[in-house]
Amino acid sequence: MTSDKKNIALLADIFVKKGLSDIVISPGSRNAPIILSFANQPEIKALSIVDERSAGFFALGMAQQKGKAVALACSSGSAVLNYAPPIAEAYYQKIPLLILTADRPPELIDKGDGQTIRQKDVFSNFVKASFELPVKIDESNFESTVKTINEAIDKTRFPEAGPVHINIPFREPLYNTADERLEGRVIDTTTETPPPSANQIRFFREQWNPNQRILILAGQMDKNEKLNRVLNELTENNGVVVLTETTSNLQGTQFVDCIDNVVSTFEAGERESFHPDLLITFGGQVVSKMIKKFLRESKVPAHWHISPSGEEMDTYFCLTETIGMKAEDFFAEMQPGLHPKTSQFAKRWKEQLQKVRKKRNEYLKTIPYCDLQVFDALLHKIPAQSALHLGNSTPVRYSQLFGQMPGFDYLSNRGVSGIDGQVSTAAGAAFASNHLHTLITGDLGFFYDSNALMNHNLPPNLRIVVINNGGGGIFRFLDGPASTPQMEEFFVAKHHWKAEKIAEAFGVKYYKANDLAELTERLPEFYTDSHATPALLEIFTPAEVNAQILKDYFLYLKSG
Repeated sequence: MTSDKKNIALLADIFVKKGLSDIVISPGSRNAPIILSFANQPEIKALSIVDERSAGFFALGMAQQKGKAVALACSSGSAVLNYAPPIAEAYYQKIPLLILTADRPPELIDKGDGQTIRQKDVFSNFVKASFELPVKIDESNFESTVKTINEAIDKTRFPEAGPVHINIPFREPLYNTADERLEGRVIDTTTETPPPSANQIRFFREQWNPNQRILILAGQMDKNEKLNRVLNELTENNGVVVLTETTSNLQGTQFVDCIDNVVSTFEAGERESFHPDLLITFGGQVVSKMIKKFLRESKVPAHWHISPSGEEMDTYFCLTETIGMKAEDFFAEMQPGLHPKTSQFAKRWKEQLQKVRKKRNEYLKTIPYCDLQVFDALLHKIPAQSALHLGNSTPVRYSQLFGQMPGFDYLSNRGVSGIDGQVSTAAGAAFASNHLHTLITGDLGFFYDSNALMNHNLPPNLRIVVINNGGGGIFRFLDGPASTPQMEEFFVAKHHWKAEKIAEAFGVKYYKANDLAELTERLPEFYTDSHATPALLEIFTPAEVNAQILKDYFLYLKSG
């Protein structure tokens, strides 16, 4: 059984034939044909989540784990606009989503009809493509509609992943059904982009070889064994430095993985010795503001950005080349003809890393109970081989101070770096996988997305750690807000809220810790595998102490 609306019945058929299987639907009436066409198909797993914004982030987390598009479906009107935050995040993080928005037919738009807005192209600024299906399908438009649907689905994955929007107008009645599925055919609408030729690779080698100071900077990405291997081989060259963040998901004994720790210690007279002659970047967003500032001020002579889609990402205001291929393939092809370096460039970066690691460990032994101490404990006690979701703003930044811990798959909504949707994304990711997922979030990030718990699909392999320091702690670290009389009310948003009753309302097991001893005592039970539901651990820390300890931390790294 399917809807008698041929536009959505055709879409559901091709959706399955393209190998897709998951849709997250928010309740509504105008999207009834979508529900009838998708939820009745045995090949499709349909989930119901009431809050559209939370549903969007939940689907984003699922797609992140599955590596293929997850569909989203909602009713018309303001319901559609609630998808904007997760769609923007998916766009900038390159995660495949297929957004299906039910709409009124064209003759009712701007006619005062209820629950009606201008939906066509509404997400045009942050989707890879926008499409609208015809209200009526007949012989005159059947083949063109089939091609449109195929193209929309293909664009969610090629040449790089991302969200695609299909607006679908329906005329009433909305609930009629048909017994037979409408059959559509699969078309491959992708077009292969030719990789750089041998001559082009030779050109890049010739540009690379004269440089004695080459800096490779990795942004956010999934684990990639081939890339990890070739980058480790490149670091055997004295003139090559690989900078990584936790969200880069790269590991190597020669990688510089605590960027802020290192860059914060550069003295004015020595900064130039850390400047690269050639900067090579790839991956998504970089968390560190310090490295962005450092490289922008360095006036790097040449910057190559590697992007399979040919995206010109001039983050450091010195872009000279965009290389349209996968990073692992580029470095593998380049490697055989690269010359060894005689510079001390890599040695200087690695020596500085060893110094700040030693200073960090010294400092941690001297401080009282605070956020920094809590992160140290969590990162060493969260079970290995688990996914670690890092909330914005402070959690993802604190993790960078400790570098890449073995066994973790680091995840974070760093596409647009908002605090909205952190819990929902982690819940969706946990739902789509079998291993443990832990989210570390601040209190405001949790409360902002507490609707994530209003969800019958919450999996038992989800652990939520809420660090409650009474507000947006990051604003106590910044010089600007800290100097204003409005800091506590309008920047920090100081509060005395607790998560316990929210967890209780939605059947989530609750734990709390007020100091390091309690935290150490609670963690083993928190991570027991006997829970039938998700669990939440709320850790209370002293707000004012946190800010001062972090400021003193960077001063300590520079001392001596």
